[in-house]
Amino acid sequence: MTDFGKIHITQKTGDEPITYHGETNGVKLIDFWKWDSSDIISNSSRGRFAEFIVASALKIDFSTVRNEWNPYDLETPEGIKVEVKSASYLQSWSQKNYSPIAFSIKEAKCWDSATGVFSETAKRHADIYVFCLLKHKDQLTLNPMNLEQWEFFVLPTETLNNYPGSKSSITLSSLQKLTSAIVYPDLKQAIEMLTGKT
Repeated sequence: MTDFGKIHITQKTGDEPITYHGETNGVKLIDFWKWDSSDIISNSSRGRFAEFIVASALKIDFSTVRNEWNPYDLETPEGIKVEVKSASYLQSWSQKNYSPIAFSIKEAKCWDSATGVFSETAKRHADIYVFCLLKHKDQLTLNPMNLEQWEFFVLPTETLNNYPGSKSSITLSSLQKLTSAIVYPDLKQAIEMLTGKT
């Protein structure tokens, strides 16, 4: 079996041209990003955007490239491993009612990108969970880039491990019994206080 090794991913600027036989077709990588990722209300894009929001609060270096294969979403300069979950009352599609709010807390097997092998046992790999709720309920003024439209719930993983309810998801009402919502400027301090790392 051939050992291909791991591909080194470099950060792009968006100005890179799409080419064929060395000639550009007039399209750049930024055009793909705009086409692919402008809908930051959709579940998949909103989840990544929530990670970005939390990373910005934690002063994580954006010169590195997001690694979607890590067993947790973010790691702070102090070594705090963070799992980020998101939910929203409003969606990109037509709705008759607000979406019910629940967050996944499933345990998972860790995939090692260096070896291509999953761990044998499933568990929660982060130190802290940050649940990000896009709480705004007006479709006309919904703007995920306005951080005032979000609220955040921060819990140590140990609390979820001892949670007597569902082991796969947690509802907003259950989350509110365990902790209080905080605003964006308080995220970093809340996480540092819960982990004892500053």
